[in-house]
Amino acid sequence: MTDSPTDPALPPSAEPIADSGDQCLRLHLVVGWWSLLVFVVLGVVLEGMHAFKVGWYLDVGNDSRRLTWRLAHAHGTFLGLVNIAFAATLLLAPDWIGTGRRVASRGLLASTILIPGGFFLGGIWIYDGDPGLGVFLVPAGAVLLVIAAFLTAQGVRGPEK
Repeated sequence: MTDSPTDPALPPSAEPIADSGDQCLRLHLVVGWWSLLVFVVLGVVLEGMHAFKVGWYLDVGNDSRRLTWRLAHAHGTFLGLVNIAFAATLLLAPDWIGTGRRVASRGLLASTILIPGGFFLGGIWIYDGDPGLGVFLVPAGAVLLVIAAFLTAQGVRGPEK
């Protein structure tokens, strides 16, 4: 038996992504892996600021900055993994098509930008111990993430019988 994508013994889901024509799947893989890279590197940079005792990051008056940037790192890493899981879901549920899938995809992509971006921007400018205005992007991203998760859960359960 060969591992050729043209092998009739292979199921359609075993075709390489490049040949599957599913740009949504590829987009979530790309966004997921790049997000994972960016936010893991951010985590390394934050650890480096701890190691070198950077006052701009560690001083008591910068607790909000430290918290929001750790939240940006954690949520960004998590959402990178969620995008990879969403791509796997698309591969494993090829019959899930339509508006729900499209809205879930766009909501997940937007939340991947809004949630960690809002936390990061909120930590750049601190006002009397409170995060900056960028933090207001987070609730919008959270709502989009909840909608995406709901639509995905609903879409993969299959048609009603």
